[in-house]
This record gives sequence, C-alpha cells and structure tokens, in this order.
Amino acid sequence: MSLLSPFTTFAPMKIGNVEFGPYPVFLAPMEDVTDIGFRLLCKRFGAAMVYSEFVAADALVRMVNRSLEKLAVCDDERPVAIQIYGKEPGSVADAARIVVERARPDVLDLNFGCPVKRVAGKGAGAGMLQNIPKMLEITRAVVDAVDIPVTVKTRLGWDESSKVIVDLAERLQDCGIRALTIHGRTRAQMYTGEADWTLIGEVKNNPRMTIPIIGNGDITSPERARECFDRYGVDAVMVGRATFGRPWIFKEIMDVLNPESVSAAQEAVKSGYPVMSADWKIDVLKEQVLTSVRRIDEYRGILHSRRHLAASPVFKGIPNFREMRIAMLRAETVDELFAILERAREAVRQVTD
Repeated sequence: MSLLSPFTTFAPMKIGNVEFGPYPVFLAPMEDVTDIGFRLLCKRFGAAMVYSEFVAADALVRMVNRSLEKLAVCDDERPVAIQIYGKEPGSVADAARIVVERARPDVLDLNFGCPVKRVAGKGAGAGMLQNIPKMLEITRAVVDAVDIPVTVKTRLGWDESSKVIVDLAERLQDCGIRALTIHGRTRAQMYTGEADWTLIGEVKNNPRMTIPIIGNGDITSPERARECFDRYGVDAVMVGRATFGRPWIFKEIMDVLNPESVSAAQEAVKSGYPVMSADWKIDVLKEQVLTSVRRIDEYRGILHSRRHLAASPVFKGIPNFREMRIAMLRAETVDELFAILERAREAVRQVTD
C-alpha cells in the first residue's frame, strides 16, 4: 500500500540555483567523519549533497590550520555545503566570508543543532536554542555577509518544555535562509530515544513556509526514508550516523526511492565482486581507509577510518566478532588493519554461504 499523503510533492527542490532530482538524500555534517574522502564515497553512491565536518568560526578567523584544512572541497563532490558554528555575529560573519573566499561551496550552513557539551555548553550549536534573538542576529549577519545560499541546521528545541521549531522556522526564513534542516530531537535528548518527525511535518505543512525543509533523525533504511518523504512531505532527508561503516546506504535508499537514478557505485572502488555483495562492501571499507591515509598520513588516516570498520553492519552475525572488532580499533598500520579485514571477510563468507 502506498504511503503517499496530501503532503507529498514531486516538484524539484532548489537551494539557490542548485536543483536536485526526486527524493534527494543528503549526507549530514559530522565531526571527524565527513572529510573529503568520505564525502566523495557517499557522493558516488548517490548522496545528492554532502556536508563538511562542522568548523568553528573563531578558529577560521584565527586562521587555525586544522580548521582551514576542513574547507578543502573538490568539483567531484559538488554540490557541497560547508557548515560553521559560533556564538558571536561578527566572528561568524567573518568566518563565512573566509569560507566563501577560500572554498566557494555551493551552500553555507549554520550549525544551531550540535548537542555536545563542548559546543552547546558554550552557547554555540544547539546552545543557541536558549538564545533565539542571538541565533537570529547571527543568521542575518551571515546572510548579509555572503553571496551564496545560507541554510540552517537545528533541533526541535532545547528540551521537552521548549519545542520552538514551528515558530523558529518562520523567523529563520524571515532572516533570508534558503533551506532549513531539522533534527527530530531536542538538545536534552542528545541522540537518545527516537526522532520525532511530527513537528518537522508541521513546519513543512505551514503555509507560511516557502523554503525547502530537510528532515533528519533515524534515517536508517530505504523504507524509513520513503516513509518520511511521504508522511511528512519533506523536500529532502539527511542521513547521519547510519552512514558509519555503510557509505553505500545512499545506493540502498536511492535504489528504492528513485530506481532510475544512476550512481557511480561500480566505479567507486576497484573490486572484482558484484556491487552490494558482502565482499564488495569490504572492498569499499578498504578503499575508505586508503583514501584517508592518502589524504593525511598512515597513522591519522587509520585513526580516522577504523571506527567505521568496527561499526559496519557488514560484519553483523559473525560469531565472536568482539575480539576482531577490538583488533580493528587497535590497528596502527594499513597492513595490520587489512589483514584483520581479510580474516573478517572469511568469517562473513562462512556466515553467508
């Protein structure tokens, strides 16, 4: 039975001059996850737009090298968004200008949703949900500062007693943003419980809202993605933690939502195995490691990617996988890590044969 609802629309979604096809699925901005190598993999598997790791505005203004490195983008991953966060209008606007000058992304996104203590606890990220006037001041300052589309990512509210998103969405739109991403949890929830999409649908169904609404939270399967499009009427969905060790989730989703879409999955990795087979997925994980190592160095590249390997669902069902997982997390060289992956490959074959 179709889930199509009165909210469903098939009109092309646009952010500024960037137009997306049917059912666009975005890669969420995630610290220490969405570097350029991972973004490229997700793009090849069907992500409609990818987001950078979030970057501190103050660090950009101070020209901190590690933060400036996060601004690296390439044409193969476009359209790409760079996300920044901060708590003072002047510094965030200055950082926005630096982003545009150095990287010229297709979209500049403002992070008003990160719930972690070192960000929200200092008044930035989701901390801005406790200071809405300052959030709006920052948004207006950035919109005025740059000549590319500015978007916002935020949450339902600070806690259960202050779910302000329906009114806040209108006020952010009035500031001039070109799209709004809503994570279906409050800051107090962090990532616990289930994402509540009811208010996301209410924002989208508000006749005053004219900008695209992107829904985020617990998109872990093609079926859930389809349900969120059809039941809540969102213009796009955004996938975050479900991509850990599973960059091919975009192909899984698009094969269901838009079977006519074309991904570059076959060319994404050098593999002699059928696309979407367990062996192919392990080769994808190995390519992810090599991409990180090439971009950084062996030690840091492995640190950056091994958490993906240990969390990958491709290894689900392997008896006594815990010891192998610990070994992955302790590996310090490519040879050591790949030897463990090959042992895991054999274990997967024994389970699936």
